[in-house]
Amino acid sequence: SSGINAEYGIPCQYKTSQELVSHDIQSNVFNYKYTFFVEIAPICKDEVVCLPVSVSKHLNHMSQVAICARISDNIHLIDPVSLKIGQLNANQYFCEPFNAICHQKQLREFMVMNIEPIYQQGKQFGAHSHKHTLADVWVLPLNSLGTDDQEIHTRTHLGNILQCGDYVLGFDVAHAVVNNTVFDKIKPSQLPDIVLVKKIYPEKIKRNKGRNFHLKHLRNNSSSETVTEDEDYNDFLEDLEEDPELRKNINLYKRQKPQWMAEAEEVLAPKVGLEELLDDLVLDPADTDEHGNMLTEEAGI
Repeated sequence: SSGINAEYGIPCQYKTSQELVSHDIQSNVFNYKYTFFVEIAPICKDEVVCLPVSVSKHLNHMSQVAICARISDNIHLIDPVSLKIGQLNANQYFCEPFNAICHQKQLREFMVMNIEPIYQQGKQFGAHSHKHTLADVWVLPLNSLGTDDQEIHTRTHLGNILQCGDYVLGFDVAHAVVNNTVFDKIKPSQLPDIVLVKKIYPEKIKRNKGRNFHLKHLRNNSSSETVTEDEDYNDFLEDLEEDPELRKNINLYKRQKPQWMAEAEEVLAPKVGLEELLDDLVLDPADTDEHGNMLTEEAGI
């Protein structure tokens, strides 16, 4: 059998099969081997995707180059040029699947040199984002600061949070090598030079140390944790701080910080309000399973 299911909060499709291994006629006992195949939509938050023409038309004729704003039981997309938004459920995605043309780790850092919000856009049709502001922005790659390189102009949906001097992650479309047949069919005149995806905040180390909350999780006794895994976890905590919609179903616990962390609170970055935090959960050390696992605070950030 097969089907499409979003029961676990992600768009996926699955197939199941069973094979008779042995049976006992006298006792009427049958032993089956079950096989499950689950395919998860390979799209993540803050990735740049290239939509097929039919999908673009279905989503209010948004640009084919769009940004994945959020993943839940649906894939939430936003057009950074027009603020059009749309979503695809698992059934719609797997009918005509598409892939990301730029992953999070491939985004480049840019500095905002100038920005002009766009307030009058004329009459709009279809669903548009009211949490974002359209703006014309001029940026420079960080490695081009102090040179004679010309500022690059693009249009972005981040006009409500960007200011001159801010840092932002973006996809350098003009210089990217993209292996995607749908993308190759788009006329260069219809493509932006840069797609700005996410604002980033400086002093990352101070921000991590000064965080006013922590999560509870099962203790990991393995020693296979890597620096990359630790960075990914801190990126996830930053996403929780920046996205109220993402953290609404997650328990965040108050974190007691020592006095020397006071300076970290001066970092200009989104924070979780104290009204959203729960009192810390103190567990008895005896509350462990037979392997010694228990709920505990994450290892130091």
